[in-house]
Amino acid sequence: MRTSPLPLTVGELSEGELLDRILPRLAGGPPALLGPGDDAAVLAADDGRVVVSTDTQTQDSDFRLVWPNGYRHTGRDVGWKAAAQNLSDINAMGGVATGLVVSITLPATTEVRWVEDFADGLAEAVAELGATRCALAGGDLGRGEELSVTVTVLGSLEGRSPILRSGARAGDLLAVAGSLGPAAAGLALLERGPEYGSLDAAMRALVALQCRPVPPLAAGPAAARSGASALMDLSDGLLKDAGRMAEASTVRLDLDPDILAAAAEALRPASELLGGDALEWVLGGGEDHGLLAAFPAGTQLPHGFTAIGSVMPADGGNSAVSIGGKPAATRGWDHFAR
Repeated sequence: MRTSPLPLTVGELSEGELLDRILPRLAGGPPALLGPGDDAAVLAADDGRVVVSTDTQTQDSDFRLVWPNGYRHTGRDVGWKAAAQNLSDINAMGGVATGLVVSITLPATTEVRWVEDFADGLAEAVAELGATRCALAGGDLGRGEELSVTVTVLGSLEGRSPILRSGARAGDLLAVAGSLGPAAAGLALLERGPEYGSLDAAMRALVALQCRPVPPLAAGPAAARSGASALMDLSDGLLKDAGRMAEASTVRLDLDPDILAAAAEALRPASELLGGDALEWVLGGGEDHGLLAAFPAGTQLPHGFTAIGSVMPADGGNSAVSIGGKPAATRGWDHFAR
């Protein structure tokens, strides 16, 4: 019998014992045709096509267990974000998530409570973000030197064509759904802000949006039903992702400086606290997991979208992003940048 007062770690349990603590926490969503328990799950493919996306979070690269401002990153945070960022990718194709599988690599010293919290966060994100058709279908556990989580989400197009980033055309209206900049402001607070316990409710809300982003999952299918010509997830920063849409579509995207300024103004208290530039967060910060969309001129924007600019012909054959007609230098997240 275990008598140690120290927290139970995964190294003290067998794989089966650890799964017995995880799987019940994933049982609340819609059922798969065949869920966890066999070598693979079975999901329905509504129209014979499957949308798929995968993403990995690794400790000290994508998150810290303890941040410089003292915030303790919980298993719930990691589980929520792992689900949210993949659900957003399905959303960005105009699709609806139908299944999720997860692979976790754990050091033996990881506390079992952290893993249980991770499973809770994963399930909570799927439920609270409104992914009502997404079955939590199982996954894999492994032991390794660093804590790493990979989530793969499958989705349905519900009979529609996928909305690509390459479909924007000159004359289209450019719009966004979701937030611009709060997650970047939250990251700045985590990395170089005052001690977490001293932050007021508004600053803590920004930290929460970095740790537990809220992608607008209803917006992707709504954009597809409204005839969006191009669509993509905003995960690496507005300018960087807009540049990707511009390049794929061979157009120029011109952003409205007044709308950008309004988004920055909402983050001014955090920028004053840190001595930073709120507009930099709006333009270069990612991980809000909103959507950037192009709609044909005259389209009534679906609920949740706000006009942010227009699609213009590429200047001299070169695609680009501009702000109020002036060229904008690309900013944003790059996993391999130094």
